[in-house]
Amino acid sequence: MKTVLFVCYGNICRSPVAEGIFRTLVAEAGLSDRFSCDSAGTASFHIGQLPDRRSRENALQHGLTLTHHARRLTGDDLAQFDYFVALDEENLAAIEKLNYRATGLYTTDTIFLLREFDPDVSDQPSVPDPYYEGPEVFEDVYQICLRCCRQLLTYLTSE
Repeated sequence: MKTVLFVCYGNICRSPVAEGIFRTLVAEAGLSDRFSCDSAGTASFHIGQLPDRRSRENALQHGLTLTHHARRLTGDDLAQFDYFVALDEENLAAIEKLNYRATGLYTTDTIFLLREFDPDVSDQPSVPDPYYEGPEVFEDVYQICLRCCRQLLTYLTSE
């Protein structure tokens, strides 16, 4: 089984959306026995909380219920997950730093930015953080995560 961890800052907006979308795509493809996923944050502000209300509302508009409870990325995650998918460059750097401290290695083949899988070519490497924004940015985040997660699943099934 391949395991994927989506990582953003607080684990209440972007990464739970990516996790929920990826989990749904995996189930729809009949691949639930081949893939498992979760999400985490690099900060500890929201540990134990449900995703942001606006993220949950937006996801529900697309038929997706988000029930994940925020948690912080830990060193134990390095042993439990095969792939790490950061939602922005800051969180990518945090994953790489944690990995380097634990292993002494700089790994590039298992740690990604989600937008590396964006079929809509963009010069923006990060999924925007909608926390201080309006509903339109939450919708943008959903759409970016949807198209990137589709491509991520295609990539991982071809490995």
